Amino acid sequence: MRVALAQINPTVGDIDGNTTRIISAIDSARDQGADLVVTPELAVFGYPPKDLLCRKRLVERNVQAVRRIVEHCTGITAAVGYVEPDPDKAGHGIFNAAALCRDGAIVANYRKVLLPTYDVFDEGRYFDAGREPCVASILTGSDTVRIGLTICEDLWNDEQFGGRRYYGVDPIEQTVAAGAQVLINLSSSPFRVDVCDRREQLFMRQVREHKVPLVYVNQIGGNDDLIFDGASMVIDAGGTVTARAKAFEEDLLIVEISGGTCRSAGIEPYPDRLETMHRALVLGIHDYLRKCGFEEVVLGLSGGIDSAVTAALAARAIEPTRIHGVAMPSRFSSTHSIEDARQLAENLGMPFSILDIKELHTTYERALAAQFDGMQRDVTDENMQARVRGNLLMALSNKFNRLLLTTGNKSELAVGYCTLYGDMCGGLAVLSDVPKTQVYQLARLINKKAGRELIPQRTIDKPPSAELRENQTDQDSLPPYEVLDAILEHYVERDLAVDEIVALGFDPEVVTRVARLVDRNEYKRKQIPVGIKVTSRAFGTGRRMPIAARHQ
Repeated sequence: MRVALAQINPTVGDIDGNTTRIISAIDSARDQGADLVVTPELAVFGYPPKDLLCRKRLVERNVQAVRRIVEHCTGITAAVGYVEPDPDKAGHGIFNAAALCRDGAIVANYRKVLLPTYDVFDEGRYFDAGREPCVASILTGSDTVRIGLTICEDLWNDEQFGGRRYYGVDPIEQTVAAGAQVLINLSSSPFRVDVCDRREQLFMRQVREHKVPLVYVNQIGGNDDLIFDGASMVIDAGGTVTARAKAFEEDLLIVEISGGTCRSAGIEPYPDRLETMHRALVLGIHDYLRKCGFEEVVLGLSGGIDSAVTAALAARAIEPTRIHGVAMPSRFSSTHSIEDARQLAENLGMPFSILDIKELHTTYERALAAQFDGMQRDVTDENMQARVRGNLLMALSNKFNRLLLTTGNKSELAVGYCTLYGDMCGGLAVLSDVPKTQVYQLARLINKKAGRELIPQRTIDKPPSAELRENQTDQDSLPPYEVLDAILEHYVERDLAVDEIVALGFDPEVVTRVARLVDRNEYKRKQIPVGIKVTSRAFGTGRRMPIAARHQ
């Protein structure tokens, strides 16, 4: 059997555009002699669809699109992910489904059994669960192959490598027992650092247990905060990866499956940890702009590491001439900050301008002088500068229809080292899931990939500073970032308690202070722009903490 893995980039809700992509993949697969072409999960509707699933007319359009695809399936079979209305109108009234289309008809239909409702997933809110396996025959010349359809989470029924154990039901076991000779999995599996290795280990374990080859097809692209990395694969009956599609790119991978063996053009290498983060962020910027209809971006350039890395990532996502950098010096800004910001813009080939905020800042101070009379200067006065800058950047965004990129990193957001309605203004928080120590790693990688100094070395070397008062550095207020990031990984991403973190060897006073800062600043994080998720636990869809709460 010759199988085509159609690794496409759907847009949520764009039924017509997604259908065109699917039909194009079917045509290409047919031209290359494929017997079967497989799309990702919910390829017609896009994933994750969220509350768009509540719009019945959109669901009906997705059904009509499947009919168009069915009519196009002549001389080839296609497994297509879509939203299936429940004819009995029971429960939620819809299923996460896969239609097997051939010669103008849906010859088989599968309903996803395991509905993830954890982390960024909320499928139990919308879908009803399927109950039955789906095994169908594919004619390949004189031969017949029995394939078993499954969808994403159905394959993750294993706790050992980061999946979830669903006791009492095992769709893979049921599908193999029903006679499947090849497992087909339509997937929309979001990216996070190290996810490829976890996926492959878990899938290989499943295949070795059941001794049936697996065809796994994942989507690529950015949809809001989630990035999908593709890396679709085929695993032979012995549990060895024999084919892998490209990562972070659309691809059509052709594989020959005969018995338990699989042959393909080869295995695309999966990038290392830092490179995958880089590519995920670039793809996230690119797709957020494209799918939201923006052509240009604007961002503040402080001469610091965060804005430099954000600008450099944007310059990989779109033409640098469409990125507008703005320096906004105050009376506390150093000369080297402006020099470094200008040098960065020149290195990247992006437009650069300077808006001096000294007079605006002074005007704010005069307006509040009577109210603040007799009071010491504090963080309130510092934050005014950030809010002046945020106001100017939003004005430029509004006037020229440019998306404002927010440049704050995960470490700062975690402990509230950021200003509401100031440096938190924007439409996309590029680095909001990247710890500060890894921002520096990205900066070095960006320069290495370019073969030259895109980000000025002085920006990388100098101590980080918000420059909101004289001689300020981040470490005046925060622990060293190497310490802070390690504590945040345990507290935010692994949900360890303070005493558990202290038991790992950290200073009790520092851990307690960091934990309090994280908890106290939840209200700020509820107001940040959409951020690109690259770690196992981002400040966004998958982390839902109360604000009005009292806990230890």
